[in-house]
Amino acid sequence: MIKFWRSIWPYRGFIRGSIQREFQSKYRNSLLGAAWTIINPLAMIVVYTVIFSQVMRAKLPGVDNAYGYSIYLCAGIITWGLFAEITARSQTMFLDNANMLKKLSFPRITLPVIVVLNATLNFGIILGLFFVFLLTSGAWPGWVSLALLPILLVQVILATGLGMVLGVLNVFFRDVGQFFGIFLQFWFWLTPIVYPVSILPPGVKAWMTLNPMYPITSSYQGIFVQGLWPNWATLTAPLALGLLLCFAGLRLFQRHSGDMVDEL
Repeated sequence: MIKFWRSIWPYRGFIRGSIQREFQSKYRNSLLGAAWTIINPLAMIVVYTVIFSQVMRAKLPGVDNAYGYSIYLCAGIITWGLFAEITARSQTMFLDNANMLKKLSFPRITLPVIVVLNATLNFGIILGLFFVFLLTSGAWPGWVSLALLPILLVQVILATGLGMVLGVLNVFFRDVGQFFGIFLQFWFWLTPIVYPVSILPPGVKAWMTLNPMYPITSSYQGIFVQGLWPNWATLTAPLALGLLLCFAGLRLFQRHSGDMVDEL
């Protein structure tokens, strides 16, 4: 890890500039510009709130808040969005930057760093708006919200490790990216985000322990909906898997970084 940080620290300006350029390019030639970073997530929150708290009147077991299901749904979708963005963009990060990899000399390991920081920036904007909604609706969870930071760290480690492995493999086997796009859709619906886990049969609940995103999303939802501290023991498996994937991704990258340029 020390060697890793030493290799990217001299290129911190390159990383910062890449993040800034990508953020600006999203809204270039648009009348509202960066305002869309607020309008899009705000529209999502409003739609979910109106539909699920007012029209459908959906309730969660033991939750009396009129916005309970809306908060549950937003918490799951917003946090899943971070995971999906990191993994989806990581799997194409070397392909998308093929010309730069061939022409410029720079630590290629900075590419996953840029992907993660970009995704975290987008997540931070959306999460900030969600916090405003919680405060205005009187549903702020209080001091338990501090638990978001270690959960976020576990999630980013898991997504980064998986994304690194996919990114290297996708250079040599392009079917990897196509397959993972389909797999990610199934993974979303197999994770209790739209529905509470309480509605599942006991036999299906037992299989949830094999889903590393389940304890992460349920921890977020427990904080936002019920103001509960996470069960830290359930997060050890996703953390261990994430660290293992990070190690595997770095090893793959170190062994095949030279071959990737030729393949690209």
